[in-house]
Amino acid sequence: MFCLALLAYTKQLRPTLALLKNPYVMKRLTLSTMLVSVNWLTYIWGVNHGHVVECALGYYINPLIIIAFGVLLLKEKMRKLQWFAVGCAAIGVIILTVDYGRPPWIALALATSWGSYGLVKKQLGLGALEGLTIETIISFIPYAGYLVWMGTQGTGQFARNGGLTFLLILAGAVTAIPLLMFNGSTNRLPFTIIGLLQYITPTVQFLIGVVVRHEAMPLGRWIGFLIIWIALIALGTDLVKSGSTSNNRVTQTD
Repeated sequence: MFCLALLAYTKQLRPTLALLKNPYVMKRLTLSTMLVSVNWLTYIWGVNHGHVVECALGYYINPLIIIAFGVLLLKEKMRKLQWFAVGCAAIGVIILTVDYGRPPWIALALATSWGSYGLVKKQLGLGALEGLTIETIISFIPYAGYLVWMGTQGTGQFARNGGLTFLLILAGAVTAIPLLMFNGSTNRLPFTIIGLLQYITPTVQFLIGVVVRHEAMPLGRWIGFLIIWIALIALGTDLVKSGSTSNNRVTQTD
């Protein structure tokens, strides 16, 4: 409802709803809906079951997953620092797998699903608001059916408590607004800045997990995260260097 209201306000509602008749667009958005659902449900489950730090790990790994997708699927070439970053990240994941006693499935599911979602949306080329609106329309039927079923079983929370219901409704806007702001920022900020800013979210999540939720961080886990942070520093350095080179080329051309 939030997205539909925004589309109506910006006079984009009719052309967006017309996309529902486009088979190609609907197939791609159905796939992106499934991927973002996996991401959101995994994240919600992880946070509610005491895995905030591992969720943060997933979003730390995400930029490296995107690079891997670029090389494997889009045939892009990696620079030396990017190879170093991906290698370090692989070592870090192996160390964390040994420390956890299992692969960090939550982190890997978050990184892979979000990276795949970004790839599908990149290939489709729709605006954030239009795509998100149709994705929520597609997901409405199964989710609404599940919520109705929960209500009939007496386990649903929606509409049982005024304050909680308000927060659940507000979650829609809280989800949509950052995505729309991100879409706007991509048109206003250099790509290097966008890439570096994406490290803020998992850093905040990590601090919440360790400082607020007091999740266990044995030595092996610290070592694994340290190696992944080294990978991210290398990747950030590469982004800054490549961005500076591009800016210099533009200046010289002008």
